[in-house]
Amino acid sequence: MPVALNANLPARSAPAAAPYLVGQDGEGHWVAVETGGRAGGLFRTRQDAIRYACVETGCRPDEVALAVEPIRFRLS
Repeated sequence: MPVALNANLPARSAPAAAPYLVGQDGEGHWVAVETGGRAGGLFRTRQDAIRYACVETGCRPDEVALAVEPIRFRLS
């Protein structure tokens, strides 16, 4: 399924503003995480992380934000 990616996603420092946050972890891996901590993943590229978050939110641009600071991501 093709997904249109919006390269002009807003950068936000407060993760509670959008259901999904896309950015890099402390090691430089691309991450997309749901701000509630129930879903997310590691991705090869920024585009892949944005695509995942877009599909998960129904491609509503106000529900995906780029992180300004590194994202803490832990696999459990």
